[in-house]
Amino acid sequence: MKDSVQTFLWIALIFLTTVFFTMTLVDYENEIKSLEQELEMQTDSLNCTIDSLILEIDTLKWESEIWDFNIQNNTTHLLSALMFVESGNNDSAHAKGEDAVGVLQIRKTMVNDVNRILKRQGKDYRFTYDDRWLRNKSIQMFDIYCKHYGLTTAEEIARCWNGGPRGMDKEATVYYWNKVQDHLDS
Repeated sequence: MKDSVQTFLWIALIFLTTVFFTMTLVDYENEIKSLEQELEMQTDSLNCTIDSLILEIDTLKWESEIWDFNIQNNTTHLLSALMFVESGNNDSAHAKGEDAVGVLQIRKTMVNDVNRILKRQGKDYRFTYDDRWLRNKSIQMFDIYCKHYGLTTAEEIARCWNGGPRGMDKEATVYYWNKVQDHLDS
């Protein structure tokens, strides 16, 4: 009888030790999962911040690279003025009726035109309609468009951005140019 009690006690001790270690292990696993989730959330937040900063840096690089010529209305600010007039500087702007998208309110026809220009130039990359939502891609399309059509003055650039390659011939683009010019002057 004494042996069976001792055996029972040993079995109980082993069982309780196993339960204790199992519970401890489960607690550690839960804690690890919780820490991994917290790390993932912080990483996502950090990645968003990094992406935002990269976007801002890209925009600043493009502005400095694109507008290195001097025109009467200080064209280093022209792109910013156009963005303000087009979208209030909002990358998420969408004029549904015109399907104009992004900070520069680019339509699908503009993407098609820029891709046609790239094809003629023998370039192997193309823009997608979704690229209109990205500031740096919109600026790249803008730059390709202006260079292809030989737009050099702030007025030419603004009016042709608003009215197409023959925008300078359209009376309707004068009002747009005045809005851009007001923003440049302020």
